Amino acid sequence: QVQLVESGGGSVEAGGSLRLACRTSGFTRSMYCMAWFRQAPGKERARVALINAADSTIYPESVMGRFTASFDNANNTLYLQMNNLKPEDTAVYYCVADRFCSSIFLDFLYRGQGTQVTVGS
Repeated sequence: QVQLVESGGGSVEAGGSLRLACRTSGFTRSMYCMAWFRQAPGKERARVALINAADSTIYPESVMGRFTASFDNANNTLYLQMNNLKPEDTAVYYCVADRFCSSIFLDFLYRGQGTQVTVGS
């Protein structure tokens, strides 16, 4: 059974940092694309980071240079290091996994339960 379990959210002041973790189990990492997206109340889902099976990453302009996604094969965990956080980064963050990177932000096989990130001004 595939499971994605996020942790690491919390409240920080603007300019602070957080590291989110998404512990995976039950699947072969090399066969899946993974990604982070976020959703704030009343807003649409927004992509945050994508990391393919070869560990290449893509970021939208809104987080480029501030966020870094990585996968630790030793403990089967996807991370999102978030630096220089801004109030507009406030949202629930989700990790997802799918066989295809091209459509992962539209549809995905697996999703974690989400973790809240709140950034004060």
